[in-house]
Amino acid sequence: MTGTPITQLDLSGFQPLDELAWQDEHGIVLSLHFFDLPPDLPAPLDPVPPLRAALARHTAAAGAGLIDSDVELVDGVPAVRQLVKIRHPQGHGQVFLASCTIPRATCSTVLKLQAPEHGATGFREAVLMDRLGPNDFFVPSPYAPDLTGGLPAHRADDPRYDAEFPGHPLTLARQLMRRLLPTVRLDPRFKAEPGFAVTG
Repeated sequence: MTGTPITQLDLSGFQPLDELAWQDEHGIVLSLHFFDLPPDLPAPLDPVPPLRAALARHTAAAGAGLIDSDVELVDGVPAVRQLVKIRHPQGHGQVFLASCTIPRATCSTVLKLQAPEHGATGFREAVLMDRLGPNDFFVPSPYAPDLTGGLPAHRADDPRYDAEFPGHPLTLARQLMRRLLPTVRLDPRFKAEPGFAVTG
């Protein structure tokens, strides 16, 4: 894989779209990106709670919703994993974006999954709202409880319901990211770069 510091990745089940993009049987697109400039993350990676809150606010300001975020090691390098929902740009429903940003001081690499809803949309949400009722369905942002704007947080985004909706794009994106990240290997030169720190 040229054009990215990611030198190894388990691409089982994916077919190539171009040099740095692949698609699976569910229509999920996996892409790799390299940015030769300082990362634009809004806070340091440690401590994690302020970073999560800043990411939630940034995502809401863009009209989307942050479902999940955490910092974890990818091939020994601290990385920011995010799961975001956005309105489908070409119709009804949502697209779920799972990403992992591996930042260094002057550059970063990103692994991204795009999992759009197909066909009848909103089924997962409708089933769970009917079961729980609207008062228990909608919840505050898990990372910024006073947050307003963007796509609202609700219980249908909770991973506890993934087993009930195994073919839903949110379930698939979450499971794929969990499978892919342990298989990532990074170029030693990228790993040797100074670590990420917010400046200014």
